[in-house]
Amino acid sequence: METAPRIKMADVAAKAGVSVATVSKVVNGRYGVAKDTVELVQGVIAELGYESNLIAASLRNRRTNVLGILVPDFEPFSAELLKGAAIGARGSGYELLSHSGGDQHGWERRSLSRLGGTLIDGAVLVTPTVLDARTIVPSVAVDPHFGPSSMPTIDADSYSGAQQATAHLLSLGHRRIAFLGGRSELDSAHLREAGYRRTMDEAGVPVDPSLVRETRYAPDRAAEITRDLLELPDRPTAIFAANDVTAIRAMEVATEYGLSIPEDVSVVGFDDIPEASLAVPQLTTVRQPMQAMGRAAMEMLLEIINGVERETHVRMSTELIVRGSTAPPPKKLRPASIP
Repeated sequence: METAPRIKMADVAAKAGVSVATVSKVVNGRYGVAKDTVELVQGVIAELGYESNLIAASLRNRRTNVLGILVPDFEPFSAELLKGAAIGARGSGYELLSHSGGDQHGWERRSLSRLGGTLIDGAVLVTPTVLDARTIVPSVAVDPHFGPSSMPTIDADSYSGAQQATAHLLSLGHRRIAFLGGRSELDSAHLREAGYRRTMDEAGVPVDPSLVRETRYAPDRAAEITRDLLELPDRPTAIFAANDVTAIRAMEVATEYGLSIPEDVSVVGFDDIPEASLAVPQLTTVRQPMQAMGRAAMEMLLEIINGVERETHVRMSTELIVRGSTAPPPKKLRPASIP
């Protein structure tokens, strides 16, 4: 398929009957062009669909009026953050560029080196892996890396959320509670495991090391781990997964093994992505305000760019949402039917 030729500034000038210099002044908002001529040129630009070269403009003006939303992958959590960030950018005069850098360690460094300063004026980094990555443009981290950091951050109260989830399962009578952890380089993953362990300890219930596994939020890995857990002679009666994607995958595996949710196994997730309420049964989960986090991150970034003094570390509250995937443990443990 042939692609249409790129509309150039000279094409706009020819169509409008003015010089290329005049078109350049209109495009870059410079003085010295009559109002009628500005309106004429802008009309031709709209008619022809002309777009200025973003990189060339950034080299001239040292700004692009574009902000980046950089994520490791476009999964449900990132998608909800993107929605919120778009709301936060409305009316700011900035356009948004979303970019997936891959989930390899250090992806944000590579992404910023490619985009920063030539394509974007600032960035929201979602679940970055690097501690205090040197940023060549103003940046805000959402769900930041583990450890002390001076980077502005937005996150949710993962520790309290994990406590609520674990306490809910304990209150139903569960004692064999498995924990499917997330990505160890993220602060939230450490806090969710810490909240789970602390609540179990306060209830006087020992944590069985064989029931604590790291999924890195990967559905395939969560499925493999869930199979291992369900094949244990003394399998867990409940699974608390550190995000909804892995929780839903654990539910699917349990069903494959002939177990009913929640009659045989209760499952709790974390995030409350839209898919959580669409699962069968609907997933009990810890809700973090993902769209609000994305919006707050974008608003923080805009204020940093504009030199506004403000709090640069914001933690939002979480809430347990009880749905149909949790119930008291079975009175008699039914063994899984290995497919």
